[in-house]
Amino acid sequence: MTSLTIEQKRVDIYPSAKPGSPVIYLNTFSNAVNSVYKNLMALGCPDFSLVAVSKLKWDHDMTPWYMGPISKHDTPCTGGADDYLKLLLDEIMPEAEALLPGAPAWRGLAGYSLAGLFTLYALYQTDVFARAASMSGSFWFEGIMEYVCSHEMKRKPDCLYFSLGDKESSTDNPILNVVQQNTQEIETLCHGKGIETTFVLNSGSHYQACNKRTAAGIHWILNR
Repeated sequence: MTSLTIEQKRVDIYPSAKPGSPVIYLNTFSNAVNSVYKNLMALGCPDFSLVAVSKLKWDHDMTPWYMGPISKHDTPCTGGADDYLKLLLDEIMPEAEALLPGAPAWRGLAGYSLAGLFTLYALYQTDVFARAASMSGSFWFEGIMEYVCSHEMKRKPDCLYFSLGDKESSTDNPILNVVQQNTQEIETLCHGKGIETTFVLNSGSHYQACNKRTAAGIHWILNR
């Protein structure tokens, strides 16, 4: 594993054993990277490279536009996804892939929570990702349903993975309690466009088994 710092982001690179293997880009927290990778190894994935980006400004880098606080103790989301995606495409990916054993067969994108929201949004902005996995994606985000229903992805991905905890929509917060309905509607919409999709409903809340759920989604897209 090699670590880089690019524009204050930490980039951890786990190269594949042989050239021509796919690469998965994962936006995550720095304390989750090793756990996700160990879970992936335990699942017996086919050969792949993992590039994990952390030290993100979560409410900025992972959100497509401004949204006010969802509760009185929360902070706003400030809509920096386009700028972060440009950094990922123009700087992080070239530097990371220069350290891989040859050009990747394909690129995948994955993330949990707001990074799951970013994963889907990025498919509408660039055609570089062939597969994607959104775990507990924040599809309660204001305007995201209207956006995906009125825009087309830059390319039709080979497959899309969605998952959620079965207690995530069990909340009195009217913003958050639509998350399961929205996630299932997005999965149905994508499936209707001829994309191979799956929706997995895990046991538990948003904060349970995050790293295992992340690994499960990546494992699924690697095995299609």
